[in-house]
Amino acid sequence: MTQHTAATPAIDIIRETQIEQVLQSTRGRDGALVREILAKARELKGLSMEDVAVLAGASDPQLLGELFATARQVKQDIYGMRIVLFAPLYVSNLCGNNCLYCAFRSGSKAIKRRALSQDEIARETRILVDQGHKRVLLVAGESYPNEGFDYILKAIKTVYSVRSGRGEIRRINVNIAPLEVDQFRRLKDSGIGTFQLFQETYHRETYARVHTSGRKRDYDWRVTAMDRAMEAGIDDVGIGVLFGLFDWRFEILALLQHIQHLEAKFGVGPHTISVPRLEPATGADLASHPPHPVSDIDFRKIVAILRLAVPYTGIIMSTRETPNLRRETFALGVSQISAGSRTNPGGYAEDEDIDSSQFCLGDHRPLDEVIRDVAELGYIPSFCTACYRLGRTGQDFMDLAKPGEIKHHCDPNGLSTFLEYLLDYASPATREAGERRIAAVLAEMDDRPRRTADKLIEQVRAGQRDVFV
Repeated sequence: MTQHTAATPAIDIIRETQIEQVLQSTRGRDGALVREILAKARELKGLSMEDVAVLAGASDPQLLGELFATARQVKQDIYGMRIVLFAPLYVSNLCGNNCLYCAFRSGSKAIKRRALSQDEIARETRILVDQGHKRVLLVAGESYPNEGFDYILKAIKTVYSVRSGRGEIRRINVNIAPLEVDQFRRLKDSGIGTFQLFQETYHRETYARVHTSGRKRDYDWRVTAMDRAMEAGIDDVGIGVLFGLFDWRFEILALLQHIQHLEAKFGVGPHTISVPRLEPATGADLASHPPHPVSDIDFRKIVAILRLAVPYTGIIMSTRETPNLRRETFALGVSQISAGSRTNPGGYAEDEDIDSSQFCLGDHRPLDEVIRDVAELGYIPSFCTACYRLGRTGQDFMDLAKPGEIKHHCDPNGLSTFLEYLLDYASPATREAGERRIAAVLAEMDDRPRRTADKLIEQVRAGQRDVFV
């Protein structure tokens, strides 16, 4: 990955005037242009801002059906039927920012403040491991205990140290406050997978209105965080928008500008995009009354358009959404989901405490039920972490993904980790559904990946764990 140290002004990353001009110039375009853009999308080379704006303006039911069908085709071509699963691990809700939509905001006295001890972090991790999880997203409010940033580094070390039965956490992604370059280097050295950070809204005026105090009020500091992370050598980053704060059409074009900036400067864009919508949060009235609410149909459009605009980027769906809506978005572009989530520190050991949670959940199902549902829908629940341990990240990942070679690794690895779950953790009903799904997938595989998958599956059935290619 090319290294650059010159800072890029935030105003050159997100260009609001250009976004507004593109939205204005593409209004009312006809169906022929929409279909032309959809044909372009099927080439798997991404879309321009103008293309995305045209698709965002499409409302005719026939055109929407064609948009969704194209997204389903692109998702299948690149990701097949894999759905990667993870769990968030909240270690602290201490925060110095007053974000009007968040239960953790500093101005709220409605929640109990808590930063887990390392022993408590280990306890939470062990519970997740015993459920069958292999990936976690470590989340903390944007203030830390007296140890400062070292608290996060110790937490990562603690999570990786936990072993229980045949299980362990094999990959930690992190969602924490923006850092300086030298801190990002230390974060990379701790062995993380993806650094994840949401701008929340790319619209400056709205950003200033909903972030009233704290370091997070600095729009420029936050939007340039990915530059600092990538300068520090973290080549897997995840971005996102909290939909509902401003017009979603503006937000997805701003997301695309951010992606284009990273691609131009570093040679690779984000590994993932997250698409959370505002959900009610204790002590945060704004969250219950979004300034720009996003309907379910527009939410499906967001997922489908992003899948076409950045076809090789993972799309993450959290448990904010209901089971039904999550199911519908799998085919439209979602490739990663959280499951069995708790969004408060200590929530797995002590069960969910709504008064300490960051937001209300829409999907309360346990991991086992989610996995059975995913399998019965025809997908492969995957816990694979192979790429991160073999260095297939950043540009190296894209070099395999774009010609379609990554499937030869991902499909076999996904099946082997799915089988691990079935043998070690699944309920009888889930194991039965999962075994049926594995057999069906193997029967449909091409010879090369099937031979690889058969070998890995044989090793797992013989008692080996964590086998991958």
